[in-house]
Amino acid sequence: MTRASPATWRSLMFVPATGEKFVARAHARGADVVILDLEDSIPPEAKQAARDALARAAATVGQAGAEVAVRINRPLDLAVPDIAAAVMPPVGTLMLPKTMGPEHVRLLSELVAAREAAQGMTPGHTRFVAVVETPDALPLLGAIAAADRRVVALGIGAEDLATELGAVPGADMLYHFGMMVVAAARAAGIQPMGSVGPFADFSDLEAYRASLRRSRALGFSCQACIHPAQVAVINEEYGPSPTEVDRARRLIAAFDVALAEGKGAVAFEGAMIDLPVVERARRVLARVR
Repeated sequence: MTRASPATWRSLMFVPATGEKFVARAHARGADVVILDLEDSIPPEAKQAARDALARAAATVGQAGAEVAVRINRPLDLAVPDIAAAVMPPVGTLMLPKTMGPEHVRLLSELVAAREAAQGMTPGHTRFVAVVETPDALPLLGAIAAADRRVVALGIGAEDLATELGAVPGADMLYHFGMMVVAAARAAGIQPMGSVGPFADFSDLEAYRASLRRSRALGFSCQACIHPAQVAVINEEYGPSPTEVDRARRLIAAFDVALAEGKGAVAFEGAMIDLPVVERARRVLARVR
């Protein structure tokens, strides 16, 4: 099965690697990426059991075609055995929590490359999603995004970052840092992950939807979640609707006709369109799954 391009990811759903009932159902939830967690949802005494469960869990959650990811731990004494256990053909992506800076990313990439080579895997098979969760790494977002070719998405960990800042993880706090993520990710040509709304609260899905709609308009393109009920909402709000796809195709066709006539701009449905508008339309079509 062809791996989905990260450019088409919408939803990334966390599942504890040792949570058998969650693992068993994850493939049916509709998430583009299922993240088998070795970090926050796994207590220290269960870390090795979680690593041992990865191979079977990866086969289970990926059976319907979702990208399989693993969130490793940040401390190096945990990250090294996590990588040894997680880097395998069924796992396409590692999520790097509490990313410290570009050298941190490159160090982990070196470890992953050695593991890929040891297993005869294609070099570069394993992608990275970098997550910044500490204030000292915020000025390094751009460098982290561009640190290594494995990095395909960038986000901030709202809950951990808020704790570090002594703040409440709401829209006021997340807007500034979220836009930093969007700018850094877009500059590096990767996906900005996240939103300016609540991450862990799934009690009001309509409020959640509204925050995602605002976040997509700000430039975010994919979002991680912890509850299956959030997946469909993310897919609907972060994926192009049939109406958007149809309009994008018609807009591009109108612009192509204008170009053939030697024009650089053309009226389309009551507005003037030029190259930047057309590029946005092309990006809509690139995200069609």
